[in-house]
Amino acid sequence: MLLKAVDGDETVVFTTTAASVQIQVEPVGRWFEAYLKRRSRTASASFQELEEEQESSEESEDEEFQLEEYPMLRTLDPKDWKNQDHYSVLGLPHLRYKATQKQIKAAHKAIVLKHHPDKRKAAGEQIVEGDNDYFTCITKAIETLSDPVKRRAFDSVDPTFDNTVPSKNEGKDNFWEVFSPVFERNARWSSKKHVPKLGTMESSFEDVDNFYSFWYNFDSWREFSYLDEEEKEKAECRDERRWIEKQNRASRAQRKKEEMNRIRTLVDNAYNGDPRIKKFKEEEKARKESEKKAKVEAKKREQEEKDRARQAELDAARLAKEKEEEEAKQVAQQAKKEKEIQKKAIKKERQKLRTTCKTWNYFADNEAENVKMMEEVEKLCDRLELTRYSPLLTRKLLEQALKTYPVSTPERWEKIAAAVPGRSKKDCMKRYKELVEMVKAKKAAQGVAGKSKK
Repeated sequence: MLLKAVDGDETVVFTTTAASVQIQVEPVGRWFEAYLKRRSRTASASFQELEEEQESSEESEDEEFQLEEYPMLRTLDPKDWKNQDHYSVLGLPHLRYKATQKQIKAAHKAIVLKHHPDKRKAAGEQIVEGDNDYFTCITKAIETLSDPVKRRAFDSVDPTFDNTVPSKNEGKDNFWEVFSPVFERNARWSSKKHVPKLGTMESSFEDVDNFYSFWYNFDSWREFSYLDEEEKEKAECRDERRWIEKQNRASRAQRKKEEMNRIRTLVDNAYNGDPRIKKFKEEEKARKESEKKAKVEAKKREQEEKDRARQAELDAARLAKEKEEEEAKQVAQQAKKEKEIQKKAIKKERQKLRTTCKTWNYFADNEAENVKMMEEVEKLCDRLELTRYSPLLTRKLLEQALKTYPVSTPERWEKIAAAVPGRSKKDCMKRYKELVEMVKAKKAAQGVAGKSKK
């Protein structure tokens, strides 16, 4: 790192640097060992450095621990080493999969110092020759737990792990006390580091949904190669080794399937008994019912609006029909009145004709002509029409319509025109003005005549 320049200092180049040269270096010693480990695991140097830093940090955080002597250690059968508890053999049953490599190595060292055959032989103990001594079990334990792959295989079938799954009814009254420890216990098998917690009754819908989505899609690293019944290294030929590998793969796949079914059963039981899920379902049901009710009410209001509009149309049609019928009725009544007026007018005119003819003795000189003229007068009365007297009839009809439809009547002149046959609205208004002028003139004449008399 360059030092910070001070005001007044000058930068001077003393010499130029040589070009970079690539040199091949062969690792030796512990570096060669690290190189072999990286190559076998297909890992880079930087990745190994990170792992070493993590291991060193874990080792620095290790607290002093007590070894628990395994009381059945001396009775172990070396031939049955695969069925032994390796953590108990090394005195780490309380730490198990949480034990660091430093703790495992320290425990192994302490066990070796106490149970090494040379130590026991020096103390006068009878030692079994070969691999039949129980010390072989200690060797197998350290070989298994010091290798990450073998240790993971053994941890997958940890004999102390509780694989039981609580039923839905077990957590009916105390859901969190029953299921929380089970999920925390099984979280160790997750390939992902951050495993969501079961939460509490106050957890949000998003947190609960995230929890069950994680466990329904649970990715487990647990594998069952440690339980292989046959070891392919013991095969005498290639065909036998392939057959053993095939049998082992089938057995592992079956156990893996059973394990995933166990996890799925755990999640199903928790989901079905989770009071939060019940609460969310009730809220969702209430929301859907509310939306359904709102839709029904909206549809009902829409139908009511349609019914009101339809009823309004029917009422309007009915009123129009009633109005039309009333107008037709009025027209019929007016026609009837007009006919009556015509009949009266004809009768009156006939009577006037008869009276006039009778007054003048039917314009005859003798009785025979008188009878003949009477007959002619009667024939004339029968053929008499109102053509001569239509102005008088029109005036009477107009006066009658003016009385029937006062000034406050809507569309008054249209109705008056309809009541006077053969006359338009304009004709009726013109005739009305003429009648008004005639009345005014008549009154004026009467006034002048009254003054002259005085």
